[in-house]
Amino acid sequence: MDNTGFRIRQSGADIEVPLHVQPRARRTQIAGLHDGILKVKIAAPPVDDAANRAIVEFFSVMLDQPKSRLHITSGEKSRNKVLRIEGMPMKTFRELIAAHLQTSTPLPR
Repeated sequence: MDNTGFRIRQSGADIEVPLHVQPRARRTQIAGLHDGILKVKIAAPPVDDAANRAIVEFFSVMLDQPKSRLHITSGEKSRNKVLRIEGMPMKTFRELIAAHLQTSTPLPR
Protein backbone atom coordinates (compact mmCIF):
# COMPACT_ATOMS: atom_id res chain seq x y z
CA MET A 1 0.00 0.00 0.00
CA ASP A 2 1.41 3.41 -0.86
CA ASN A 3 1.22 6.51 1.32
CA THR A 4 -2.21 7.56 -0.03
CA GLY A 5 -3.92 4.33 1.01
CA PHE A 6 -4.07 2.81 -2.49
CA ARG A 7 -2.77 -0.71 -2.92
CA ILE A 8 -1.11 0.11 -6.19
CA ARG A 9 2.14 -1.47 -7.26
CA GLN A 10 4.91 -0.16 -9.46
CA SER A 11 6.08 -2.72 -12.01
CA GLY A 12 8.89 -1.20 -14.04
CA ALA A 13 7.41 1.81 -15.87
CA ASP A 14 3.87 0.48 -15.32
CA ILE A 15 1.51 0.44 -12.37
CA GLU A 16 -0.95 -2.23 -11.29
CA VAL A 17 -4.17 -1.11 -9.61
CA PRO A 18 -6.49 -3.55 -7.80
CA LEU A 19 -10.16 -2.84 -8.41
CA HIS A 20 -13.42 -4.03 -6.91
CA VAL A 21 -16.04 -3.73 -9.65
CA GLN A 22 -19.81 -3.51 -9.38
CA PRO A 23 -21.31 -4.20 -12.83
CA ARG A 24 -24.81 -3.12 -13.90
CA ALA A 25 -24.63 0.06 -11.84
CA ARG A 26 -26.86 2.99 -12.67
CA ARG A 27 -23.83 5.01 -13.80
CA THR A 28 -20.13 4.43 -14.29
CA GLN A 29 -18.08 6.07 -11.54
CA ILE A 30 -15.45 5.59 -8.88
CA ALA A 31 -17.25 4.78 -5.64
CA GLY A 32 -14.28 5.35 -3.31
CA LEU A 33 -11.69 3.26 -1.54
CA HIS A 34 -12.20 0.20 0.62
CA ASP A 35 -9.17 -1.25 2.37
CA GLY A 36 -6.91 0.35 -0.24
CA ILE A 37 -8.81 -1.08 -3.19
CA LEU A 38 -10.47 1.26 -5.64
CA LYS A 39 -14.21 0.56 -5.89
CA VAL A 40 -15.64 1.15 -9.36
CA LYS A 41 -19.26 1.05 -10.45
CA ILE A 42 -19.72 0.13 -14.11
CA ALA A 43 -22.99 0.52 -16.01
CA ALA A 44 -22.14 -2.32 -18.39
CA PRO A 45 -23.23 -5.89 -17.58
CA PRO A 46 -20.66 -8.63 -16.95
CA VAL A 47 -21.62 -10.34 -20.21
CA ASP A 48 -19.37 -10.98 -23.24
CA ASP A 49 -16.53 -8.98 -21.66
CA ALA A 50 -18.62 -5.76 -21.76
CA ALA A 51 -17.77 -4.72 -18.19
CA ASN A 52 -14.04 -5.24 -18.76
CA ARG A 53 -14.15 -3.15 -21.92
CA ALA A 54 -16.10 -0.45 -20.05
CA ILE A 55 -13.47 -0.38 -17.29
CA VAL A 56 -10.68 0.14 -19.82
CA GLU A 57 -12.69 2.87 -21.61
CA PHE A 58 -13.58 4.61 -18.33
CA PHE A 59 -10.00 4.75 -17.06
CA SER A 60 -8.70 5.69 -20.51
CA VAL A 61 -10.90 8.79 -20.53
CA MET A 62 -10.29 9.67 -16.89
CA LEU A 63 -6.51 9.29 -17.11
CA ASP A 64 -6.26 10.71 -20.64
CA GLN A 65 -4.41 7.60 -21.82
CA PRO A 66 -4.90 5.54 -24.97
CA LYS A 67 -6.88 2.34 -24.38
CA SER A 68 -3.96 0.35 -25.75
CA ARG A 69 -1.97 1.21 -22.58
CA LEU A 70 -4.57 -0.23 -20.18
CA HIS A 71 -5.04 -3.96 -19.60
CA ILE A 72 -6.92 -6.10 -17.11
CA THR A 73 -4.24 -8.56 -16.09
CA SER A 74 -6.22 -10.69 -13.65
CA GLY A 75 -9.80 -11.22 -12.57
CA GLU A 76 -11.35 -11.01 -16.04
CA LYS A 77 -14.37 -12.99 -14.81
CA SER A 78 -14.34 -11.73 -11.22
CA ARG A 79 -15.43 -8.57 -9.43
CA ASN A 80 -11.86 -8.24 -8.13
CA LYS A 81 -9.54 -7.26 -10.96
CA VAL A 82 -6.09 -5.82 -11.52
CA LEU A 83 -5.74 -3.00 -14.04
CA ARG A 84 -2.27 -2.48 -15.50
CA ILE A 85 -1.49 0.98 -16.85
CA GLU A 86 1.57 1.15 -19.06
CA GLY A 87 3.95 4.06 -18.73
CA MET A 88 2.05 6.06 -16.13
CA PRO A 89 3.97 7.33 -13.11
CA MET A 90 2.42 6.30 -9.81
CA LYS A 91 2.48 9.92 -8.64
CA THR A 92 0.38 11.05 -11.63
CA PHE A 93 -2.13 8.26 -11.10
CA ARG A 94 -2.48 9.06 -7.39
CA GLU A 95 -3.01 12.75 -8.12
CA LEU A 96 -5.69 12.10 -10.74
CA ILE A 97 -7.58 9.62 -8.57
CA ALA A 98 -7.30 11.79 -5.44
CA ALA A 99 -8.62 14.81 -7.34
CA HIS A 100 -11.53 12.75 -8.64
CA LEU A 101 -12.36 11.34 -5.21
CA GLN A 102 -12.37 14.85 -3.71
CA THR A 103 -14.82 16.19 -6.30
CA SER A 104 -17.04 13.10 -5.92
CA THR A 105 -18.60 13.78 -9.30
CA PRO A 106 -19.13 10.84 -11.62
CA LEU A 107 -16.94 10.72 -14.69
CA PRO A 108 -18.51 10.54 -18.14
CA ARG A 109 -19.77 7.13 -19.24
